[in-house]
Amino acid sequence: MRSVCPSPVLILSCFLLLLVFCLPVEAGPQTNEDAQKVLETIDRIQREQDPASERTLRTVVVSERELNAYIAYRIETEQEEIMKELSLKLLPENRVEGKIFIDLSGRKIPFFIKRQMDIYFAGILETEETEGPKARIRVESLFLGEQRIQPALLDMIIRTIAKIENAEPMNIEDWYDLPYGIRKLETRLGGLVVSY
Repeated sequence: MRSVCPSPVLILSCFLLLLVFCLPVEAGPQTNEDAQKVLETIDRIQREQDPASERTLRTVVVSERELNAYIAYRIETEQEEIMKELSLKLLPENRVEGKIFIDLSGRKIPFFIKRQMDIYFAGILETEETEGPKARIRVESLFLGEQRIQPALLDMIIRTIAKIENAEPMNIEDWYDLPYGIRKLETRLGGLVVSY
């Protein structure tokens, strides 16, 4: 069964990790072994959900390599038109670094927005359970190419793209609901720890 994937604007605006891991897709013949491991992990998490019982949390670790393979697989199979590349580096203490390549070629955009952009970021992955499990990445540094920029500039770019794509505008530091009963996300060197 194939689910409808969120728009690239949504994936970009919540900075990757939260929705990159969010919707299952069926494995195809082009799925590499690392991406397949993530697809199987998502399937296992969904199968093990039992809303009627109060069980202790289980955890599973997805390696940085597997997560990046899964991201590349999703970008390829979803034929993303805007976000052409996304790679993440997972560090201890919930630190995340990443690179996104955005291609706006062929779209009517304001003259001050570049058609192709490499965006680099570093931040802290945060989760909370006050009103249901949510997560976000609190951005600490953000670069457009080699130029350091303020998050407000990227928010403006996201709003512009959202308007072009008729999508709901968001901010890069918004909180997002965690899918399938996932309660917490943590990072360690080279791995994402998923508690469910």
